[in-house]
Amino acid sequence: MKIRFHNLKSTLTLGVFFAILTISACGDGGNGTTGSSGDDNTLIGAGSSFDNPLFSKMFSEYNKANGLRVNYQSIGSGAGISQLTNKTVDFGASDAPMNSKQDSAASAAILHIPVTAGAVALSYNLPEVKDTLRLTPTVLAGIFLGKISRWDDPQIASINKGIKLPSTGIVVAHRSDGSGTTNIFSTYLSKVSEDWNAKVGKGSSVNWPVGLGGKGTEGVAGLVKQTPGAIGYIELAYAIQNNMAYAKIQNKSGSFIAPSIASVTAAANVNIPQDSKISLTNTDASDGYPISGFSWVLIYKEQKYNNRRSDRAAKLLKLISWMIHDGQQFSGPLTYAPLSTAAATVGDAILKTATYDGKPILP
Repeated sequence: MKIRFHNLKSTLTLGVFFAILTISACGDGGNGTTGSSGDDNTLIGAGSSFDNPLFSKMFSEYNKANGLRVNYQSIGSGAGISQLTNKTVDFGASDAPMNSKQDSAASAAILHIPVTAGAVALSYNLPEVKDTLRLTPTVLAGIFLGKISRWDDPQIASINKGIKLPSTGIVVAHRSDGSGTTNIFSTYLSKVSEDWNAKVGKGSSVNWPVGLGGKGTEGVAGLVKQTPGAIGYIELAYAIQNNMAYAKIQNKSGSFIAPSIASVTAAANVNIPQDSKISLTNTDASDGYPISGFSWVLIYKEQKYNNRRSDRAAKLLKLISWMIHDGQQFSGPLTYAPLSTAAATVGDAILKTATYDGKPILP
């Protein structure tokens, strides 16, 4: 199922849908636990809105083939991690690895399994501009710091020669919730701008100097689409599905690169550590898109908790294994970069460490 947002009304409608889904999903068993008295043929996940278009397709196809239902709540990486920590969902999803504070809040070890790689696109609303805009790291940081406030600013004009830029004011749109997409974007800005690093820094939530906040990627996409002069960071699939313009970003090699499957794949062509936790931002690859990132499914390493049944744990691991192998066929059509063989191999190794009552779940 492809998700399309034709206007703000449809965005709000989808938000209501997910809110209803969240309420119903969290009622599993009536006691906030998973698998104690709930439906063992329905798994519950929550987190990344960055992943939502891909997950919607994957879970629909998996249901057709295996009969297992997956209720996924697109509520942002931070909220997904919180729900996993509280053991109200079977899995979380995040575009940023858990930090030390989040790790310490969990009652046991949590595994990170890479499931996809994608691009954070800088989408803008300038109907009168037909050519694709170019943005440098300096200009991008200046915009989100509030130092560049009009589209015809000389700094933007100098890298977009031949394009007639309007004097429209720039309206920054950013996430209002804890977000792995924010972590990818703010980590990138911290790497390329000393000013940003000193004044704002990186994280899933930051104190934005300027702008309007939207909940989830859906909310930011809605703000950009409905606000003339707006610019915001969203997952590439949302920009393409909504016919929204997005910029080419200058990478470390000096090339202006558009976000695409090829440019994300180039950025993701790195050595993957055994725990899979790695940043792809500001890539060294000459043809790599500089604001790329992995996304992870998060699960407890020990799956026997809250009276969970072993069958439920086995179904969860089989689902994730399918996602990092057969499920990758759905990545390309939705503009996500399929996992490399190396990344899938690391994911397999991590999954094999998951246990139920101390015993491995997968052979």
